[in-house]
Parts: sequence; structure tokens; C-alpha cells
Amino acid sequence: MQMDLKQTSPKPTEEDKTLDQTLRPKIWEEYVGQEKVKRNLRVIIEAAKKRKEPVEHLLFYGGTGLGKTTLSYIIANEIGVNLRITSGPAIEKAGDLAAILTNLSEGDVLFIDECHRINKICEELLYPAMEDYKLNLILGRGPMANTMEIKIPRFTFIGATTRIALLSSPLRSRFGATFQLDFYEIEDIERIIQRSSRILGVQTTPDAIKIIAKRSRFTPRVANRLLKRVRDFAQVEGKGEITKEIVESALGFLEIDEEGLESGDRRILEVIIKKFEGGPAGLQALAAATSEEEDTILEIYEPYLMQLGFIERTPRGRTATKLAYQHLGMKYPGQNALL
Repeated sequence: MQMDLKQTSPKPTEEDKTLDQTLRPKIWEEYVGQEKVKRNLRVIIEAAKKRKEPVEHLLFYGGTGLGKTTLSYIIANEIGVNLRITSGPAIEKAGDLAAILTNLSEGDVLFIDECHRINKICEELLYPAMEDYKLNLILGRGPMANTMEIKIPRFTFIGATTRIALLSSPLRSRFGATFQLDFYEIEDIERIIQRSSRILGVQTTPDAIKIIAKRSRFTPRVANRLLKRVRDFAQVEGKGEITKEIVESALGFLEIDEEGLESGDRRILEVIIKKFEGGPAGLQALAAATSEEEDTILEIYEPYLMQLGFIERTPRGRTATKLAYQHLGMKYPGQNALL
């Protein structure tokens, strides 16, 4: 049976698209967290404005739901240009990329999510586009093939990836600046929930905000999703106000524990502990034992479990820590002889 993280998955759902449009910050002052990244970006943007040049190409990497797309919206808004959004898997052939680039206006921002998944042929077309603002297309095949050079408007390419190690060196080297987005501090998540509560027009007590923040996996998208879920419970089972009691009841019903773990997370830990005697467990073996895809373990489960200190990576695989045993109420066997 395939596991589903339901409420705490940082990956966007169809429902999240509407929620993101409502709650997404539009200016720097509304964007909470990632202070170092914001400071550097503001300097880069102001310098480009003074030179009257497009902002240099930027690369954002980090976990899903940490604000890479939102930063792109703010950058485009600050510059006063259009933002064109697509994803690596959506660019299947050279014609797709050519259509996108030739429809840009001067100074526009092109945001490509999951840029590590861009087709290799299309990636090579990006190199002259990023450096010289030119497209070199090959028309026809064999001896009759011709090369056509197309000038394109100067633009800013913002790439986003959750797997920077899979990004090719030639592409990575063409970005002017690279920024890593980290998990948020609890205090920042609380401020995000406070802002979202005001926008949604729902009364939320300080204790309730703290509980939601602690179970939000240090991720704004998850925090906003949980807030919306709890708001539904408050309207149906309470008086509309989100209180500590309402939050605990709602998150208990959703099976989200005090550390923000759902059944899928606990299943990962239980498999490592019970089937692999605490580990180490290789990624392929763990995926097979949990009926889950390797990429899902790498991108969804593992980052947060490592952030909590519940699992560790070793050269031989994943191991469960003493904290994981304690969280599941299991007896810790002591030093693992396999380590």
C-alpha cells in the first residue's frame, strides 16, 4: 500500500494553488524568514536597477514548499516585469523552449521549477540564451540541415531545484548567484500563521498558533494548509475561533502528532527499527519495504526526519536514532553493532 502524507506533504496540491494565490507575499516586507537570502537578493536587484540591466540569473535550491516560487514573484514585482512560470518536465522539446523564450519581453523573469529535470537537448539550447541572449536552432536533418540564430530579449532566468546534485555543472555554472533555502525557524512560522490568519479573517489564539507552528514541519506551505484545516474544524465544532483545544482536536483527528509526523513518517521509522533492526537500511531496500518510491523518501520524508534527528545517513544506509525510538515509545537497544 502506497503511503500518503496527506496534510503535511510540502508538495503543492490543486487546493494549495488557490490558497497560495491568496496568502503569497507580494513584497519583501510581507515575506517572513530567509533573512540572509532576502538581503543578498535585494542588493543584487538594486544594483541591476542602477546599471539598467536585467537581474543576473539566479538559482534557488532547497526543500519543497520553502518559498522558491514566492521569491520569484517578489523579484519580478520589485523589478516591475512579467513572470513566466514553467517546470523542467514540461519542456519536452526544443520547440517548447523556443516558444517560451521568444515570447518573453525585455527584462522578464523566467522561472523554471525542477530545473534539474530539463531535457538535455533543451538544456544545451539554454546556454547561449543565458549568456548571449541567442537561440541557435537546427532546422531539418542530415545534409540539408541548417542552423538559424534567433535573438531573444534580455531576461532573467530563475531556476529552482530540490536536487541540486542532479543539476549539470555547465548549467549550474551559468547562474550568477546560488541561494539555499533552509527550513524555517518556529518563530518565523508563527509570524506566517499570524499573517495568514489575518488574511483569512479568522481569530486565532497565541497558544493555537504555537501548536500549529510546531507541527508544520518548519514549512510555510504546510503551516498554511494546517491552518485552513483547523479553521474548518473551528467553524464546524467550535465558535469560529481557533483555540488550543480546537487545534489539538483537529490535528489529533488528522493523526498529526506533536512533532508533525503522520502515519507515513512513523511507518518509515518503524520499518527501519523493526525490519532492519534500527538500520542501516539502503534506500532501495527501504523503498521496497515501505512500498514507496525512492524519490518520495528522498524529497518528502527524509529531509524532515533528519531535521528532527530521527534518522541519520551512513555510507551503508539510513539508521534510526535514539530520538526515533523514544518518539515511537520503543526501547532503544544501545550502540548498533553495524555502525
